[in-house]
Amino acid sequence: MTGKEAMDSAFLFSMSKAFCSPLAVFIQIQGCAICLILALGWACAAYVRNREIKRIKDSMRAGNSFSFLCHDITELEHSYQTNLPRVTVVMPLKGFGEHNLHNWRSQVTSLYGGPLEFLFVVDSTEDPAYYAVSSLISDFKDSIDARIVVAGLSTTCSQKIHNQLIGVEQMHKDSKYVLFLDDDARLHPGSIGALTAEMEKNPEIFIQTGYPLDLPSGSLGSYCIYEYHMPCSMGFATGGKTFFLWGGCMMMHADDFRYDRCGVVSGLRDGGYSDDMTLAALAGAHKRLITSPPVAVFPHPLSSDLSFSRYWNYLRKQTFVLESYTSKVNWIMNRALFSSHCYLSWGFVVPYLMAMTHVAAALQIYIEGHAREETTFVSNGCNLSWKKVYNTRNKKLELDPIVTIEVQLCNMLSPEAPRLSLATYNWVLVFIAMLVDNFLYPISAFRSHFSQYINWSGIRYHLKDGKISKIERSTGPKYTDLAWKKLYGKKGALPKTSFLGALLRSLEQWRQPKKFDG
Repeated sequence: MTGKEAMDSAFLFSMSKAFCSPLAVFIQIQGCAICLILALGWACAAYVRNREIKRIKDSMRAGNSFSFLCHDITELEHSYQTNLPRVTVVMPLKGFGEHNLHNWRSQVTSLYGGPLEFLFVVDSTEDPAYYAVSSLISDFKDSIDARIVVAGLSTTCSQKIHNQLIGVEQMHKDSKYVLFLDDDARLHPGSIGALTAEMEKNPEIFIQTGYPLDLPSGSLGSYCIYEYHMPCSMGFATGGKTFFLWGGCMMMHADDFRYDRCGVVSGLRDGGYSDDMTLAALAGAHKRLITSPPVAVFPHPLSSDLSFSRYWNYLRKQTFVLESYTSKVNWIMNRALFSSHCYLSWGFVVPYLMAMTHVAAALQIYIEGHAREETTFVSNGCNLSWKKVYNTRNKKLELDPIVTIEVQLCNMLSPEAPRLSLATYNWVLVFIAMLVDNFLYPISAFRSHFSQYINWSGIRYHLKDGKISKIERSTGPKYTDLAWKKLYGKKGALPKTSFLGALLRSLEQWRQPKKFDG
């Protein structure tokens, strides 16, 4: 053995011994506790979603073959449908990508029976989304009430918020509710009707929201995004009151915007960066109700060529939202979220790093032939490692049911759509993504905290005192980070790739079942 190898072994053994200290054991127990909390959260979420599946099945057995649309089949009668309130759907758009057209079709083909208008809002006619939506509207001709609104460039808030507020200004004067949707929200036929029914049932609801069910495309980057969203999903599977809000689906009272109630317009317009974080803060400040019905879970297929670097850029934008705030109380809440998320993320990862050190030390002992009595601490460490492996196995068994149930619920809510499946899920990548995402989150969060600016779709936003203070625009990049949507140029053009890259992607798509788009 060389001197360097001896030093490496000594260092490995000392680390393994240190990881058997009372503090290290406490950290590993803490990691198990975090997994237990996640398990309980997913179990509650699975119960709520499964209860909705049971309700739909019971309704079907009772003769209601349209239970995926409404609880009571009498609600489909003409006399009931004619009294439904008018809803305006506002969709702020930026660029055109792989799944956008399918998503937009699922939105405009809603089976909501009341008056319904769709406003697609772009910042300029040069956006490829403008041409794609124009073609979509012309395909449906007079069968839907839809139009494109050109909002221009934002000056005091993020471009998305600017587009939303311009859309609200253009909505029909008789609209009772406004539904904000992202272009990556794939709706079920009865989604708008279900959201509206809840608003009618309880006028105290301030915002109704939902959550996406990520469908990984196969790359590590897509699994990292899937893993990032899964813990958050339990906050949206309450079947009622929640404190969480997803900007991809938000239904609100139209009059709240007409009369700027609770400062929804001014709060968004005057320096707002994140629509959902701002509205959630306003709801908390005014003690208003946010709910998430159990049927509000939407398939979200991720880009087929989502790279790891694009995932990192997405994570940076997710952590950056905690730097924006509307009040001192909101700032305190964001700092608490910042601290707790960082603590829990590394609290989840560190025990695995310890376990890997114990295993590496055990292998080194086996190779070098050390006496057993010299390395008792490694044996103790390996016992902790085996417990961690067992805990990881249980975590997979706990995560599997909620994903299975949500996939089953989505299939029941969209009986006409291609069936979603877990057949291509790679649970090894799910585990790796858990470690990678939780390791990188604190790094991204601290970088966002100290930089106070972010690049989003070619726009750089600077924050000061929690609000946008400066906006810089450039001609690049040509594509968004997450969905790889084309931002400039002719409609629907695909990104240029090398021949080898295109061949590898074609082989990957050929190998996987076509489960998302028909």
